[in-house]
Amino acid sequence: METAAASDPFVASLPAFAKFESVADIDNYRPLPDGWALATADIVGSTKAIETGRYKTVNMAGASVISALLNALGRQDLPFVFCGDGALVAFPGSAMEPTRKALAAVQRWVADELDLTLRAAIVPIKDIRAQGLDVRVARFQASDAVFYTMFAGGGGSWAEAEMKAGRYRIDPAPAGARPDLTGLSCRWNPIETRHGEIVSIIATPGSSRDLRGFQFLASDIIAIAGRQERDGHPVPVNGPSYSLLPAGLDIEARATAPVGRRWLSKLWVVFLMALTAVTDRYGWTIGSFDPKIYKRDVASNSDFRKFDDGLKMTIDVDADVLQRIENRLKQAEEAGICNYGLHRQKSALMTCLVASPLHRDHVHFIDGAAGGYAMAAANLKAKLPV
Repeated sequence: METAAASDPFVASLPAFAKFESVADIDNYRPLPDGWALATADIVGSTKAIETGRYKTVNMAGASVISALLNALGRQDLPFVFCGDGALVAFPGSAMEPTRKALAAVQRWVADELDLTLRAAIVPIKDIRAQGLDVRVARFQASDAVFYTMFAGGGGSWAEAEMKAGRYRIDPAPAGARPDLTGLSCRWNPIETRHGEIVSIIATPGSSRDLRGFQFLASDIIAIAGRQERDGHPVPVNGPSYSLLPAGLDIEARATAPVGRRWLSKLWVVFLMALTAVTDRYGWTIGSFDPKIYKRDVASNSDFRKFDDGLKMTIDVDADVLQRIENRLKQAEEAGICNYGLHRQKSALMTCLVASPLHRDHVHFIDGAAGGYAMAAANLKAKLPV
């Protein structure tokens, strides 16, 4: 994500498209500059954590990587992608040291406060290109105020695999280190399906290496999802419902306040949610803040579909649309055009980065509420040869 007025010359020069089906067109992408690098991170054992009901915590840990790096670098325009149980952030080489420190600090915070293990790595773009791969990026304009970055070229997936193999790894910071997680929150109720099922889908290029065939596949899946209301967007057009006692309240307090002041942080959040709910109910505003406009922006700014070396979507669909999607994916998988995994659930979760509720460039990450992308990835991996 970045605001519409991106500050980095490279980011500002990226092509932007408003129709999501354009993610499948490689001509919309530009290679990252040679001096840049990728920061990548994920939760070790996320599947087990999900099976014990900790997916909201896993989501918050994944989003904390993006929050920590954007805050540490003072940049809201850097290319990134939220992966459910992790994240990928591209950054210029001149920001190497603060990025390293932020990654180390967020690993420590995840371990100390969330009792999870976050592994992280920094992989230079030049090393990726030495493998014959690339990292190309483009911008999708999700709304008037927000762009999301799409990634292609295979380099992001290679960087993740290198991290999991123990290379390029960043060690956690010493005990007591804390990242700046200002703006990280999770205050909305789970978003229940309106059409039948919330489905998280991951489709990546298959063994045939038929990239044009994969491009056609991605276009077809997007078109089939387009048969559903608002392309299967899981968030109602007027936004999700408020939660006066958010399930993520304790995690947010751990992210934004020291131990002795967390009760104050929780009280403040509860007060804000109650005030917002009342003003929304009666159509009032709080100064320049209009809760109805904010909720509509939450819906339009939500990241429910993306391209990250493959198509990823968390969509709300009926049985007919889901069957059509599955049939097309199976056909492509049998032809070697794709590998895919999907996971069904009855609701979606939202994790947010909100610098200020008075600005419209707040971003909201969508994932399935019962495993989402992490379980879809596990299902995909289970079908691959060892």
